[in-house]
Amino acid sequence: MGDALIYLDADSELNLQAQIRQKLVDAISKRTFPVGRRLPSSRKLAEQLSVARNTVVLVYQQLIDEGYLVSRERSGIYVNEKILHDKVGFEGRPVKSKQSSTVWRKRLRSRVVKDPEFSSPPNWQQYPYPFIDGQFDKSLYPIKEWREASRQAMAVAEIHKWAGDSGDVDDPMLIEEIRTKVLPRRGIHAEADEILLTVGAQQALYILAKLLVDTTTSVAVEEPGYPGMRELLAQRGAPMVYQPVDEDGLQVDSRIDGCQVVYVTPSHQTPTTVTMSLERRQVLLAKAEAQDMLIIEDDFEFESNYLGHPHPALRSMDNGDRVIYVSCLSKVLSPGLRIGYMVAAPELIAEARKLRRLMVNHPPRNNQRTAAFFLSLGNYDAFIMHLHDTFRERWTELRKALNYYMVEYADMTPAQGGTSFWVKGPDNLDVKYLTTEAARRGILIEPVDHYYATAESPDNCFRLGVSSLPAENIREGIEKLAELIQELSANKSADVSSAKVNYLRGDQLKQTMTDVTLLCKTIYGDPCTIELFADGSMKGVAGYSNEDRDEGRWWVEGDHWCRQWNRWSYAEKRSYRMFIKGSKIQWFDEDGSLVETAAIRHEISSSSEEPSNLDS
Repeated sequence: MGDALIYLDADSELNLQAQIRQKLVDAISKRTFPVGRRLPSSRKLAEQLSVARNTVVLVYQQLIDEGYLVSRERSGIYVNEKILHDKVGFEGRPVKSKQSSTVWRKRLRSRVVKDPEFSSPPNWQQYPYPFIDGQFDKSLYPIKEWREASRQAMAVAEIHKWAGDSGDVDDPMLIEEIRTKVLPRRGIHAEADEILLTVGAQQALYILAKLLVDTTTSVAVEEPGYPGMRELLAQRGAPMVYQPVDEDGLQVDSRIDGCQVVYVTPSHQTPTTVTMSLERRQVLLAKAEAQDMLIIEDDFEFESNYLGHPHPALRSMDNGDRVIYVSCLSKVLSPGLRIGYMVAAPELIAEARKLRRLMVNHPPRNNQRTAAFFLSLGNYDAFIMHLHDTFRERWTELRKALNYYMVEYADMTPAQGGTSFWVKGPDNLDVKYLTTEAARRGILIEPVDHYYATAESPDNCFRLGVSSLPAENIREGIEKLAELIQELSANKSADVSSAKVNYLRGDQLKQTMTDVTLLCKTIYGDPCTIELFADGSMKGVAGYSNEDRDEGRWWVEGDHWCRQWNRWSYAEKRSYRMFIKGSKIQWFDEDGSLVETAAIRHEISSSSEEPSNLDS
């Protein structure tokens, strides 16, 4: 058998005994160890693998007990010929012809036009700054609590409940937990016959497309929007109306008149993350009632607002049973769990159940029962609270970093929460090239072209997510990304590129910046007012209600204007070169890159209110 029998993987999560067993079973199945050939002694194999002999002895004994191996007295250990008796093996099978691919292409009656998902690198976790949304962050997974729920589900009495053939019936315990603990968070009241479990939210959307849509069904979808749903509708041949999105969500106007179905992601719109306003939700429901429309509400990332209170789900506001609500547990727990659900009229749920039975009968019942215990033991509520606090911290940190490093040359779609931001860079920015160069520096960002169906996607937009990296890595990652964008977009002011133009200097700089008000905007669009006083103090207010306030000091060092806030801008000292033209003032770093622009007023109208605890 040679010395190169098997090797152990130092990076494997399995213990030594499990690894050796796994390798031996694999070698037996592949006939690397043929029947009739003696295996190495436990001592010899232990020496080869540099493990204790007792470890190998235990593995051999386990495989003998299970019938893989047989022990022959005074001869040794052999592969049991019965273990391979019913296996055909690979011997004598012909090599596939290359023409087979052509044969299959002729027989395909339906194809996915293009992959609807953005694919991050398989080794994304090895990147120091993975600003990609939706990836599973194993550091947040409630391992202890899930194991506890799993132990409960694996009790003998519980196995008897879920292991048998239950037809298309969902776990009544999980249905009850979703009905009484999950849906009320979104303001939804539902009976058991209004809920259907699915293999993730995507299966729910597939079932709805199959039941409700054909070539005669006009469907309004968001533009940009979720590509997975667009592809499902395209598979059904449905005519689609691509409806623009603004800061209040899907625009509801005459362009969707005549549509039978509207697909919408109101909580945090995919992909721009904007939250549909309460007024816009009411307008959409009124139009659906007036024009006999159905609404598919995809609440894949149910509303987690950090700047205000979440709005109720559309389903909770619907009095005519026109809204079909789709969500999942796997988004917050683990994408691999694949437990989704839809809430709709009992008549639709009954038909959806029949169709689901033709596909998978039902999601795995052991996973259903484990999830049910996870909810019933209070672990879900505690986990959601922890997840909300963690994502709030990360989201706020990303918002703060973007406002600090990119305020002058990037814009953000207004967002109230969620796990990502939609960022628009300088007009001359090539995001495809930016994505490649950023990855070389350890930064992963998401381009947005796959979210657009009609027009060409903007070349200068990208998404940044916070679900996959800790808060302490965010600032440094954004600083490096900002430096790269400056390099690629040559973000230097034309006004100061000429040697003939002079910065403000010395006494002139101090005089210009004394007793003035600076009017500017944050990267997320809120107005910001900064007042500079003769005694070197300064006050700042931001937000449409002046809800974010801070104080600090300013001074002049040589030809540099310096400032330091108590909380804003990480409370760090910064110095700039200043340039003024008319009523506009700009400040630049030492590299000549434009940092910020403001309108300047030579008057003070300060409020005496104290600073709040919010941050800018």
